[in-house]
Amino acid sequence: MQHSEKTANFADRFSDKQPQNRDSFLLFVIIRYLHTMAASRTRSMLVDVARQLFAKNGFETTTMNDIATASNRGRRTLYTYFKSKEEIYYAVIQTELERLFARLEEVAHRSIPPEEKLVQLIFAHLEVVKEAVYRNGNLRAEFFREIWKVEGVRKDFDRTEISLIRRVINEGVDMGVFGVKNPRLTAEIFHYCLKGCEVPYIFGRYAAHGPEELYPYVKEMVYKHFH
Repeated sequence: MQHSEKTANFADRFSDKQPQNRDSFLLFVIIRYLHTMAASRTRSMLVDVARQLFAKNGFETTTMNDIATASNRGRRTLYTYFKSKEEIYYAVIQTELERLFARLEEVAHRSIPPEEKLVQLIFAHLEVVKEAVYRNGNLRAEFFREIWKVEGVRKDFDRTEISLIRRVINEGVDMGVFGVKNPRLTAEIFHYCLKGCEVPYIFGRYAAHGPEELYPYVKEMVYKHFH
């Protein structure tokens, strides 16, 4: 049973009680909510401080003491949220992936033709990954050196992105725009081809003058393949 369902059932048991009991329960819910929000903000702050230190000094050089000091929190607070530096590193990557998915969701909800959505999804994906790598300074080395460690964190995101791509492909099929016989397999191939483009794109090997130079070629490939 989900937490919200448990709370709702608990609330039902109080619905016919005396007003002071209902008031006590509401106060409990409010305090619990505020505590949860405060904990979430603290965790997000610790992740952001760690990201900045990793970017400035590198993952190997940064210590848990450094993160605790820079965040103005004690080691005890830090270890309440994260058991190790590696766990914080994974949280940093997860935060970047959440930023990426938010951008992809925004593109997927645009009122544009499905083939144009796929083109824009490609560039949204590549640009956010590039921004994340370059914004994080010394983490760039870890990103390329520890690519398989990053891949372990990306598994859930990969499945979510494939589902989103498949949704756009199905949209095109339903509109009679795409002649795709197997949307699931096509979405997976699309996704993994896109992942393979990340490192060359980050290094500017596709186009010296940025996405504007590359855009017409990507658009042509997408339109030819899906129509």
